Amino acid sequence: MDRRSGDRRGHDYAPRMLGPLLELAGVATDLDQAREAVDSALRHRALRRSGGAVAAEVNLRSAVASAALEGHGYDREDVRAGFVTDPVVQGALRTAAALAGLVDVWSAAPRQALARLHVLAARDVVDEASLGRPVAGVARLDTLLETAVPSDVPALLRAAVVHGELLAVRPFAGPNGVVARAAARLVLMAGGLDPRGLLAVEVGHLAREPEYVGASGAFATGTPDGLRAWLRHHAAAVRLAAAELEAVCDEVTR
Repeated sequence: MDRRSGDRRGHDYAPRMLGPLLELAGVATDLDQAREAVDSALRHRALRRSGGAVAAEVNLRSAVASAALEGHGYDREDVRAGFVTDPVVQGALRTAAALAGLVDVWSAAPRQALARLHVLAARDVVDEASLGRPVAGVARLDTLLETAVPSDVPALLRAAVVHGELLAVRPFAGPNGVVARAAARLVLMAGGLDPRGLLAVEVGHLAREPEYVGASGAFATGTPDGLRAWLRHHAAAVRLAAAELEAVCDEVTR
């Protein structure tokens, strides 16, 4: 099947697979509230004049939080100053910086984008031959990527499912969590909710880390309650990311 045919299938496949998740109690409401929080944060006046500075700060906070969720936590100011050489932190920084350039690739060829994320995240962590190469769950990964392309399904829902599935399947060697969280941000960017990549959703996950760990494990069970717990957690993390964006914007304008 050529890529264009695959994209058409993805547009039809995602609503059929993911649409029923919106019927889980509280999920649609939580996703709507998260989207409203994002829309409000993206209207901050600082983004008209200082968008570049805000984006750079968001990417730093995103990377530091993602590495911490992977068990490699460091003080943000030490990372900013260049004192931290931990390869997982450096991989998270590379990954965050590359997201804007991968949006079009994700929309057209998500497997290629995912492989690139792994190369960026896992360099100096796993052997070179493993970079960008799935080692587990390939068939499930293919199904997941069919739901990941832009469609009528809300980007927030698709991002949560991509994130949860990648954590559950662990398709790559090394820091799968960094890849999963970056892929979720890409979904939000490609889906138009966060086109400039200004949401450090990882910060929201880290702020609710016990819930993040528990809800991701619940998602992996595939039960309605488990799926609901994860989707509602993801919506809460996005709301926290919107608040973080507003805080960064306020700091830039002071």
